[in-house]
Amino acid sequence: MRFAIEIGSIIIMCIFYIGVGVKHFTNPMWFVKIVPPFLPYKLSLVYISGFFEILFGIMLLFPITRYIAAWGLILLLIAVFPANIYLAMTNGAALNTTPLIAWGRLPFQFLFIAIAYWHSTV
Repeated sequence: MRFAIEIGSIIIMCIFYIGVGVKHFTNPMWFVKIVPPFLPYKLSLVYISGFFEILFGIMLLFPITRYIAAWGLILLLIAVFPANIYLAMTNGAALNTTPLIAWGRLPFQFLFIAIAYWHSTV
């Protein structure tokens, strides 16, 4: 049973990260809106983070690269956390969403970090 949960979680996270990473390239301006104003080269940062989401999402699939992928995702999630903080600080205005959604996204970052860490041990 535990094995099925681990594999299911890995597959879901792979699909999630690859899908979001692809969205960085198909709709980059959506992500540019939440890059904090103090960061330069916003579009480049969006493309770079999207590239690594796709790369680490693929790497999660393979046991030999899973550890590196998990730690890469942890670092990436920490690196993009300022974008989530900026969205919350605008009360969702940066993406034309509600304050509840903007602030509600913050705890999920910690959940994703915990799941990535779990995958580093599987």
